Amino acid sequence: MEHKSVRRHFFVPVETKVIDLTGIDAKLHTGLTALAGEMRAHGYQRDEPVREIFALLGDRWSTLILLVLAIGTFRHAELQRALGRLGAEGKISQRVLTLKLRTLERDGIVVRTATDHVPPRVSYTLSALGQSLLEQVRQLLGWVQRHRDDIERARAAFDQLER
Repeated sequence: MEHKSVRRHFFVPVETKVIDLTGIDAKLHTGLTALAGEMRAHGYQRDEPVREIFALLGDRWSTLILLVLAIGTFRHAELQRALGRLGAEGKISQRVLTLKLRTLERDGIVVRTATDHVPPRVSYTLSALGQSLLEQVRQLLGWVQRHRDDIERARAAFDQLER
């Protein structure tokens, strides 16, 4: 008797998008279906908060901006100087800082205050939402610090295999 393989297509809808599960071990389909449901519920599009906040936290400056603003309210120039002195990357340009602050302000993480003085004085501080995010950032930083040796050992082992 001749055995013919039957190809079955499994699709998981994510709003209007379909995820093709063909070629993926069937044991993984349930988990992928659940993940697709979570993504549907919490956002998978590029402009969804879940994606943008994680992108912010992974960029060069935003996490450091949060940590500095946790200390208190800073004027733009003070913040730029503090970031340049603390960051391993060196100075942050005025343009990049302005863009980062505008993004954080748009997401409700930072509050911008401008005075009526001439010239106007602009200052930045963390909002309540920003302080809440900072708590989570500090937990993640703690995890990294607790597992630093493990991460460095894994890197060394990987690099040794790559030679």
